[in-house]
Amino acid sequence: MADEKEKKIVVLCDGPYRVEGDVTLTHKTQVVSEYGEPLTWRKDGEVETPGQPYYICRCGHSKKKPFCDDTHVDECFDGEETADTRPTAERQKAYPGGTGIEVRMDGHLCMDSGYCGTRLAHISKLVGETAEPVVRAQVMRMVEHCPSGALTYSLEHGGPDVEPDLPQQAALTTEITSDGPIEGPLWVMGGIPVERADGRPFETRNRVTLCTCGLSGKKPLCDGTHRAEAEKKAHGG
Repeated sequence: MADEKEKKIVVLCDGPYRVEGDVTLTHKTQVVSEYGEPLTWRKDGEVETPGQPYYICRCGHSKKKPFCDDTHVDECFDGEETADTRPTAERQKAYPGGTGIEVRMDGHLCMDSGYCGTRLAHISKLVGETAEPVVRAQVMRMVEHCPSGALTYSLEHGGPDVEPDLPQQAALTTEITSDGPIEGPLWVMGGIPVERADGRPFETRNRVTLCTCGLSGKKPLCDGTHRAEAEKKAHGG
């Protein structure tokens, strides 16, 4: 029996993402508290794709979103990739004070999804209280819900990351804001490789968030700019 085609996502130069290898496309929505604090993700089912491979809009202007309709050509979309290609381990910094856990942060990957804090405390403070197992478990949940993988943890200083067991799939995301639901990034899970258009190597990771609004300053990664843009539109900016 022939091997299945490798699952991967290819960034096309100034164009969409080409998703290869029969990658399941799902939809996930943030679940937030009554105070607007992100708590977890709800899966809203699978999304039917037009074929294999399929193409996800990267410029943010397709009339057939999430799929590409070649609008990027008319928009003269500049999809230049400026994300750092170094391994995340070279950028990570550990939060001090952990007991039974070491939490590391890679600010370059962060897209401010909001799972790292509540109205009462940020994860950087909670790490110092992880001698209490309940707090330690809360910190682990926060890290595991971080879609970009900016946050990771290990069970000992300098130990290997403990990653959530995620299926190899991609998810369209909806974020919940004070102005209502907005489109979030493409969340790539389970170690699916992302192949850059410029041919430079990209570290394969368990959690990756890719820009789909076309405005990120670190393409192809999401940097959270879509939220500021959505807020501007909601308030007539």
